[in-house]
Amino acid sequence: MDKIVITGGGTGGHLKVAQVFMNEFHKRGYNPIYIGSQNGQDKQWFEHERKLQKALFLDSKGVVNKDFLGKIKSLFQIVKLSFYCSDIFEKVKVTKVISVGGYSAAPATFGAIMTKGCQLYIHEQNSRMGKLNSLTSRFATELFSSYDMHSRVRDYPVDSKFFDEARIRQEVKTIIFLGGSQGAKSINNFALKVAPQLKTMGIHIIHQTGKEDFNRVSEKYKAMDIEVNVFDFCNDIEKKMAKADFAVSRSGASTLWELSANALPTLFIPYPYAAQNHQYYNAEFLAQKGLAFLKTENELSQDFFFECLKKDLSKISKGLAESIMSDSVEVMVDIILNEKNK
Repeated sequence: MDKIVITGGGTGGHLKVAQVFMNEFHKRGYNPIYIGSQNGQDKQWFEHERKLQKALFLDSKGVVNKDFLGKIKSLFQIVKLSFYCSDIFEKVKVTKVISVGGYSAAPATFGAIMTKGCQLYIHEQNSRMGKLNSLTSRFATELFSSYDMHSRVRDYPVDSKFFDEARIRQEVKTIIFLGGSQGAKSINNFALKVAPQLKTMGIHIIHQTGKEDFNRVSEKYKAMDIEVNVFDFCNDIEKKMAKADFAVSRSGASTLWELSANALPTLFIPYPYAAQNHQYYNAEFLAQKGLAFLKTENELSQDFFFECLKKDLSKISKGLAESIMSDSVEVMVDIILNEKNK
């Protein structure tokens, strides 16, 4: 039986993909090893996960946004930890390593390349490939991507709960504003601006503010006498999405494809400081197909927002439902376990 390692994380987007792979392997009788970092959100997600054989959190750090000396220190640490991972893989006889990206993935990814008889599989989440995946993809047995035309499985592994809650939208009765678990002040402020007119139109609001901005936004709604389902973070975001008919959201890969799986028409407002502006290009991929609306923070206007609500959302919702496979992770794991002929 194959020995499986899943690596990657740092941020929720990478960790969601790692979790979907972990769940699928567990369904098939595997308890993978997870290798992440001490310095991101990895521990919060997987330190006590019972579906894992073991979880290792290494002192790995990113190279981006560091000065010259900081980059050298991070690179030296990655090299050191890569040899450490390779030693583990040889001792445990690891045969497959699945990297979902992020700086947390670097040591185990390089460790897999260094280990004889160990196959590397990579899932690239974004429309613009990250530096680690650009460097290591040439050594991978398979590269999975939601955007790359050359990927054999061109899709995104989304948790089945988002498909389970999906429905085709017909008209807008409820709107959800999503800034992610960290929140997005620009989206929060925009929601507050349009809230009075939405109330006049009889449209309900669901609003994820992020922890730091929760009190301010809640008080603003109270001052305007507008009843809103406000929350900072929740573990059942799919249920919140299911109640909505339209979304305003950042366009990190996991959120974008979860919204697609839920068939929820969305106006995307990309985080402007994302690496390689990847959030913009993620959303552009759907917008060019007529399956989403896209504006930068500087371009966003109330007029455009209300025009979006008048569009044929039923057509968009149906298109989104057809844009992503509900069994993509199953197909990917079939390939990883050599259960599907190449």
